[in-house]
Amino acid sequence: PEYMANGIMEQDPFVSLDQEGVGELIRIAVERGRKTRPGIKLGICGEHGGDPASIGFCEKAGLDYVSCSPFRVPIARLAAAQAAVRESASASSMGGA
Repeated sequence: PEYMANGIMEQDPFVSLDQEGVGELIRIAVERGRKTRPGIKLGICGEHGGDPASIGFCEKAGLDYVSCSPFRVPIARLAAAQAAVRESASASSMGGA
């Protein structure tokens, strides 16, 4: 895409989440949604749900699930497991969970 060729965006926004822009909106939605309804289940679906970088972001942002097309499921499962292990290790090193 031209926006990537011209250096406007580093990643294809239709495949990998823009973690600074869209990511901030997701963090706001998670915070406000859980403040209003603590048990709400939040997630994303589509190509972003199969992108390892986006899955890692979703774990950090506190989303409960990601959904993606069937051919992306194996890589998504691996990326989700890796993100969960990273978050657990980070929480343990900070004296958390």
